[in-house]
Amino acid sequence: MAFATSFFGARIRLAGCLALLAGINQALGDAPAAETEFAARAERSFQEAQARYQQAANDATNAWQFGRACFELAEYATNHTQRASLAEKGIKLCRLAVVRETNSAPAHYYLGMNLGQLARTKGLGALRLVDQMEREFLRARALDEHIDCAGPDRHLGQLYHNAPVFGSVGSRTRAREHLKRAVELAPLYPENRLDLVEAYMSWGERTSAHRELQALEANWAAARTTFVGESWAANWADWEPRLEKLRKKIEEPAKPLATPREKQ
Repeated sequence: MAFATSFFGARIRLAGCLALLAGINQALGDAPAAETEFAARAERSFQEAQARYQQAANDATNAWQFGRACFELAEYATNHTQRASLAEKGIKLCRLAVVRETNSAPAHYYLGMNLGQLARTKGLGALRLVDQMEREFLRARALDEHIDCAGPDRHLGQLYHNAPVFGSVGSRTRAREHLKRAVELAPLYPENRLDLVEAYMSWGERTSAHRELQALEANWAAARTTFVGESWAANWADWEPRLEKLRKKIEEPAKPLATPREKQ
């Protein structure tokens, strides 16, 4: 189902980008491939978080940090079974953290993120998880709307944008509200404006998309000096081609509406 695979926007689209990079690196003879490097880093983070949790399993922070590591490693799962297993572990850990610290914004946030990973493995069954994701992101937002560079608003915007309108929570109005709020809270974070521009394009609002693209490009150099280091390498591997794709798409002339005869 399209919704299940598109909910997390860049974090999920990254898989295709990494596959492309891996192919390019292989063709050029570069080793290791970008995807292998990113996956190895996620594995190291997972092992480190697991060790901290095993040393102090009653610590809520250790629990949600291990849950976050589960989500991040699940990005590199090679099949639904691996992804579901990691997501379910992350869900369990974050729920334990919520029990121990009810007002922990990260615990609620990464619970929502892992629920999203699990949704990717469920096909039509993903819709049954939507309400839970919405609830956790709203709770995280109420506790700390700045977490993960306005992550709650960003992911609520993606959720409302990608979920079906009928029988689920899909809403253009709410998607617009939360995607714009994410940009207001963290305007320098590329993901926020990329998501907003892509949403505007999907709605056929080219003027708004062009305006936000210009703002994104104006901040690009500053973002490059802010989000630096190996921990951001995977993000930039996703953001750069998305920016280029949007540039090309916005430069294309708008397609005229087809006449009834042409539609036939």
